Parts: sequence; structure tokens; C-alpha cells
Amino acid sequence: MRHWPLFGLRLSTPRLELCLHDPAVMPFGVPWTDAEPPARARATVQYHWGKWATWQPQDWALLLVAVADGTVVGMQELDARDFALVREVSTGSWLGLRHQGQGLGTQMRAAVLHLAFAELGAEFATSKAFLDNPASLGVSRKLGYQPDGLVRHEIRGRAATQQRLRLSRTDWELHRTVPVEVYGLEACLPLLGIG
Repeated sequence: MRHWPLFGLRLSTPRLELCLHDPAVMPFGVPWTDAEPPARARATVQYHWGKWATWQPQDWALLLVAVADGTVVGMQELDARDFALVREVSTGSWLGLRHQGQGLGTQMRAAVLHLAFAELGAEFATSKAFLDNPASLGVSRKLGYQPDGLVRHEIRGRAATQQRLRLSRTDWELHRTVPVEVYGLEACLPLLGIG
């Protein structure tokens, strides 16, 4: 951990823990792309390795697995570009189908928002969700995000609309209800462009 202190970073809520994914393990059992399982597993690991390989204090993506009761239930991402100056992060997540509807998605996002606002000094957080994903949009509303425009994409040969969302520090403070504990952050601060 001396050379990559992010392995020691842990975010803990009453129901789950977020930590760095071990690249030797492929914990995602619910398909989230159209690739066959071997290709999906390889692509996921390569994605994580790619983010680590290109990590810079001015451009980073923290990819954390969400573990509830000893089971990996999903992944939560927090990324930023020029964070030391801009003080803005972006969030993205994936939660296995069988773990949805239990409040875990809210706790996952609340944990990284706590890291961003309370620990790192963020002023804004952004996120996106397709309009046909009411669960993700509901988590965003619950945590205080406000609509921030629409983006159109091509998905499987069809147009799809994504809602952009923005959360200010003030709205985060008004909507925070999940207690979060952070461990191992101090050694990571230089990698996050702080200190």
C-alpha cells in the first residue's frame, strides 16, 4: 500500500463498505453489457487497470466495489478532473439487479458524496441517468441533485435520452442522512490532487 495508498481507502455506511476492487477477482455476476461473460470480465478488469494506469492527481477515477454482508453488490465511481481548482466530482454506479430496491444504491452514492464534500472539499457533484432508469433518478432526487439538462445518445441503434444532474454543497448538506466513516484517506490525498 505504500506505493498505491488507494488500496487502504475504505468508506463505510451502516449497510455497506466501499473499497478498491482487487483486479484478481471479477465480482460482477449480473450482466451489464451485451458481451459474453469472458469478454465482459476481461473488459471490466481492463477498464479498472486502465483507470489506474492513467491516474494523475489532476485527472482521476476512483472505482470502488460495494460490499454488503460480505457480498459484492455493485460498483461506485467517483471521478474528477482538475479537482484542486474546479472542486467538482462526477459519480456513476452499477448495482446488481437482485440488490436493487433495498436502499443500497442510496448508501453507495451517499458514501462517495461524503468523501467528496466532507473530506475533499468539493463544491459540486454531477451524475447522469437514462430517462428509463427511474431507480437511479430516484436516488439522485433523494440525495438532493437537481436536473441539469438532457443529453442524447445512440444505444443499440436507437436514440436514448440521459438526464444530467447537479448537486451543490448546500443541497448535499440539506439532504444528507447516511452516516459515513472514511478510513485510510490521508495517504491518498496527494493522488487526489490535494495536499
